[in-house]
Amino acid sequence: MAAPMIMWFRRDLRLGDNRALAAAAEAGGPVIAVFIHDECVEGLATAPAWRLGLGVAHLAERLAAMGTRLVLRRGRARDVLDQLVTETGAQTLHWSRAYDPDSQARDREVKAWAKDAGLTAQSHLGHLMFEPWTVQTKTGGFYKVYTPMWKAVRGTELPTPIAGPPASAFQPTAWFDEQGIASDSVDDWALGAGMRRGAAIVRPYVRLGEDAARERLDYFCETLIDRYDTARDQVFADGTSNLSENLSLGEISPLTCWHAGLRAMEAGKSGAETFLKELVWREFAYHLLHHTPHITSGNWRPEWDAFPWNEDETAEVTAWKRGSTGITFVDAAMREMYVTGRMHNRGRMIVASYLCKHLLTHWKIGMRWFDDCLIDWDPASNAMGWQWSAGSGPDATPYFRVFNPVTQREKFDPRREYTDRWIAEGRTLPSDTALSYFDAIPESWAMDPTDAYPAPIVAADVGRKRALAAYEARGF
Repeated sequence: MAAPMIMWFRRDLRLGDNRALAAAAEAGGPVIAVFIHDECVEGLATAPAWRLGLGVAHLAERLAAMGTRLVLRRGRARDVLDQLVTETGAQTLHWSRAYDPDSQARDREVKAWAKDAGLTAQSHLGHLMFEPWTVQTKTGGFYKVYTPMWKAVRGTELPTPIAGPPASAFQPTAWFDEQGIASDSVDDWALGAGMRRGAAIVRPYVRLGEDAARERLDYFCETLIDRYDTARDQVFADGTSNLSENLSLGEISPLTCWHAGLRAMEAGKSGAETFLKELVWREFAYHLLHHTPHITSGNWRPEWDAFPWNEDETAEVTAWKRGSTGITFVDAAMREMYVTGRMHNRGRMIVASYLCKHLLTHWKIGMRWFDDCLIDWDPASNAMGWQWSAGSGPDATPYFRVFNPVTQREKFDPRREYTDRWIAEGRTLPSDTALSYFDAIPESWAMDPTDAYPAPIVAADVGRKRALAAYEARGF
């Protein structure tokens, strides 16, 4: 019998359209499925860690139903894999590539160890549709502006998604018991410990696993995609795919989403091309992350390094985090995130603009708060989105464009349906969703739905003038 293959699952928690898994299965030996609570998992913040734990547990259950086991281990990736190779006799490892600096450093270490040990380590495309080094400008550089990149890739013929391997491709459950190969429990890792009482509030909004992701995609393409180009900005409506949660952990592949969007476009659904553009916007974020990894830690445009951002936890920043700025659109969006683990994209732009421009606070403070609160956290999209809003990033909104959160609410939530959904103060009969925010937040915040709604900490017009004056003083 051929030696077993180790399939190292990371942010690709799916069986279908998983090239790494397919390569492992096609090699002929039985596949050993592994997930490691490694140094990169250790660095995750609260909500992303909790959501990852749910996703890993779900994948383990799915594999168990197929008669095999997901081996769970905790430790430095290289050390854990070394031990597993010794225990299982595996000679080959497969995984899907990652592109953030920490993951790449981990993977380089693993590949160097595998080479020294005489093992084969193969990484595969899976988290993206295009490898960042394959999409180049006519002069051979990388794209720093989105629209030219979109034009360069939009006509590319991409391979169709592949099916998942049969259950017979995996090492059977009995084999693990016979060999005495131990596995941790996801519960033992306590990945959700930081969520505390918020976990019970956010959990109903989670759509967990590969099947749920496919159902989301099918519903979107059948029901919503035709008006996606306009409805995606209407914060009160069900107008988006909501797939960011599943894409972030690879419970569905971007290639699967792309082909579904192509079919919708061929069927004449008008919003389909906009959906395809959004998938490429995600690719653009990873394209930039690969070529300019400092985007996650410092200003992408160095001229912003001297800008006098506030970097302290001021009373204004605290109010922003707690959805108590007195600006209804900002507060509603921040509370939506705390209750659901996600935030409407229009809301993300407004809250980011308010923090960075009205409050003149460093985008890194906002990025870290999103890191902590989002179940659809994505290292590339989060970093690029914040720098886009702040004006310090690639292809960014002009520094002098300061979103007015009042007029934005009037435009995208004209009947106040969204703000009423998430803000309880000042209402005789607040909605259940608005009340649930107070069940999710720490008791130490001492907030109550019967409190008076606060006056604006910085009014829309005042904040805009302050921001423009600060930019002018710095010569922008």
